[in-house]
Amino acid sequence: MKIAKAFRWEMGHRLPEHFGLCKNIHGHSYKMIVEFEGELNKDQMVIDYYDVEKIINPIINQLDHAFMVNTNDKIVLDFLEKMNSKKVVVDFDATAENICKFLLSEISKSNLPENINSVKVRVYETQFDYAEDTLQLK
Repeated sequence: MKIAKAFRWEMGHRLPEHFGLCKNIHGHSYKMIVEFEGELNKDQMVIDYYDVEKIINPIINQLDHAFMVNTNDKIVLDFLEKMNSKKVVVDFDATAENICKFLLSEISKSNLPENINSVKVRVYETQFDYAEDTLQLK
């Protein structure tokens, strides 16, 4: 059985080595659909939506209205620090694929119920483009 919930946030980034417009500082209205798969628990649920929010909302709050910057992007990192801007410093370029992996990694740090077999994350960078990955727990 599967359940899913959608979350939205605004975030800036850039891809400094990109050949096109994405090398520029810009942002997106991101959407994530997180899906939990597993057996029904004693309450006849895979996981309560309230518990999903307790897991996901702190992650989204960290990202919302922040700039995701690679630790190697010293120019933008220095700028963000001088501006005292909200930032999420990571060791990767903020592609949709890497953001998807980042979100799965953050979710995996939470205390997920034992009945959960897998977590799937789909990250929309625009309304037309997304990356998706699954974390198998069992």
